[in-house]
Amino acid sequence: MEVNILAFGIAREIMGKQNLVLEIPNQSTVKELLEIIEMQFPKLKDLASMTIAINEEYVKEEREIKAMDEIAIIPPVSGG
Repeated sequence: MEVNILAFGIAREIMGKQNLVLEIPNQSTVKELLEIIEMQFPKLKDLASMTIAINEEYVKEEREIKAMDEIAIIPPVSGG
């Protein structure tokens, strides 16, 4: 199935783009999706943490992904 990935902050820099359309197996979970993305972009593993949102709602790694979901990768944010 096809999903749309949006990357923000350092995740966008690592991936080299903000938008990525990715083909993943049906009934994949967020955890499985992250494993697929990290195989393509290994430096994402170096991030201390990432928050994942699906269709503008924060989700846990167990959440199953549906076709055409919009997934946002939100890295840790620092400020000052």
